[in-house]
This record gives sequence, C-alpha cells and structure tokens, in this order.
Amino acid sequence: MTDTPAAPTGSPTRRRLLGTLLPAGALAVTGLAVTARYGLANTTPDAAPTASYPHPGVVTGATRLHDPSAVKRPGGGYLIAHTAHHIGLKTSTDRIAFRDAGTAFPGGAPWTTPYTGGDRNLWAPDISYRDGRYFLYYSASTFGSNRSAIFLATSTSGNSGTWNHEGLVIESRTTDNFNAIDPHLLVDDDGRWWMSFGSFWSGIKLVELNPVTGMRAGTTVRSIASRGGGAIEAPVIFKRGNHYFLYVSYDACCRGAQSTYRVMVGRSTSVTGPYFDRDGVPMMSGGGTEILAGHNDIHGPGHQEVFADTDADVLMYHYYANDGTALLGVNLLGYDARGWPYVY
Repeated sequence: MTDTPAAPTGSPTRRRLLGTLLPAGALAVTGLAVTARYGLANTTPDAAPTASYPHPGVVTGATRLHDPSAVKRPGGGYLIAHTAHHIGLKTSTDRIAFRDAGTAFPGGAPWTTPYTGGDRNLWAPDISYRDGRYFLYYSASTFGSNRSAIFLATSTSGNSGTWNHEGLVIESRTTDNFNAIDPHLLVDDDGRWWMSFGSFWSGIKLVELNPVTGMRAGTTVRSIASRGGGAIEAPVIFKRGNHYFLYVSYDACCRGAQSTYRVMVGRSTSVTGPYFDRDGVPMMSGGGTEILAGHNDIHGPGHQEVFADTDADVLMYHYYANDGTALLGVNLLGYDARGWPYVY
C-alpha cells in the first residue's frame, strides 16, 4: 500500500455471508485510532456512486485490520496475517468469528530497520502453506517511498513467535522504477513459484522464486500491469479454469472514509501475461475491470486476497467505516457466462 489518487465509488444492494442474505443496514462498526501510517486526509470523493455492489458478509470479533492475507490451515480453520507492528496474526474457525493471535515477530524485526526508519509497522503480508511449512512474505518501507524490501519468514505452526527469518527476497532503491512492496505468491500448474508485487511507480512486477528455498530465482523482473505511474498496487494472481486472474487495487488507500480504493481485475492464459480487462484493454496500458468499489457506508475496499474454499472462491479485503475504522471485508466470487468474476 502507498498513497495518492482518487476514483469513482459505487452504491449498495444487500450483503451475503455463506449463503445467507442480510439487510444492508445490519452492518455494525466500531472505532479505531488510525496510526500515522494510515493518516486521514481532508479530501472528499470525486464522483457519485455509479455501480451496485454487495455489502461485506457479517464478521465478528477481531475484525480491525489493514491488508489481510489468509490461508486455510491443514488442521482446519484459517490463519490471517495483516499489516501491523511486527505483522499481526488472527485466526478463525469459520471465516466469521476472528480473534487476535499475537504477532509474527513479538521480539521485533531489526533487519527491516534500514527500510522502515525504525517504524515497527510491517506491511502487506502474504501467507501460504506448502509442504508442511507456512510461508510469509512481507514488506518493509516508509509511506510514499520506494526504498523498500520484501522479506520471507517460515514457520511449521504459523503461531506467534515461531517464525524464522529467511532473508531478503527483493529490494528497491530510489533509483529503481518499481517499488518492492505488496508481495503475493502463486504456484502454477507446473509447480513453478512466482511472486507478484508492486505499488505505483512503473506498476506491478513479477519475479520467479526457487520452490525449494522460497527465495528469488534469477534476475528477471517482468512487468504485468501499469497505470503509467498512477495508483495501482496489491496484486493477487489466482488461477481459475484456463485463466490466471490478476486482481489489483486502484486509487487511494489509507484516508479513512475518504479512501477511494477499488478492486480491479484482468486475466491471461499465461501467468506471465499479457493481462487484459473485459474490454480487451491491456493492463500494461491502464486496463482493468472494476468488480468492487465504495458504496454506502463501505469506503475504499481493497488490498484484496483471493483464495479457494469449499463453498466458493473467497474475496477478502479491508474497507473503512464512516468513522475511519479499517475493517475486514469478506465476500464470495462467482463467474459469469464469459468466465469473468463478480462479487456476491
């Protein structure tokens, strides 16, 4: 996640959770002191609602967060990592009730200091489970800077304090044209590991990883989406059917109820692209099909996670309540006759 730009918002219908429709007015929110990393800006939305979107499904408990990433645990339930001091962890047995589970690095992460200036906030983690280990990729940076790094940690349990620091995966400097934050791991059908990442600058990048170590393999950095320096970040590549879907967030995060974050998608038959939106516009040329944006009391939904579950594919994200509280959003994904995803 970074800062700047603005964009259209949307309007409401009803919300769905695990097959149950509830009236839109049933959404409950609570207050949260927003940290300096997520300071509010005195701006107003640029556009009136233009689309109809479902409300998030009901979630309870520890639902205040930014940048959620989720994995299904082999023994059942879910483990969520999110932006926080030393990377926050939450658990859930049912995707409805969530509880805090400490932090990944309760003793601190001093190796990140050259990129954070000493700030304890670590950003935008990506969590997955493979071959008996949890893999946690996460970002270290300061707001608005591309002096950034993505690190890897692993754990056999995923519990607080059990994460081993594996090292630096990739970094960016102020002389680079990309920003090494917002990582996401995809393992393709051939067993090759790919990490997408990026925020602003020249856009979304893709590098190959070594499946044995989880670290970078080779020096090639591919470009897969761009807005010519504009607001694009938080990539997620998800395979469904014959297509790789590239989900990204457009526009302004971290401004409380004034946030204009929105979820966009394109697709390709190859993990390396090219990716096109529904109208055939290349994502390297600013293309992207909107599938979720702000509506009613749901402001700036974005920094999405997509994963397959037993009932449906799941879209997880954060959004802001009217009072600026950052909250967890969970919806399901369906696919239309042309194979394009929609949120319900």
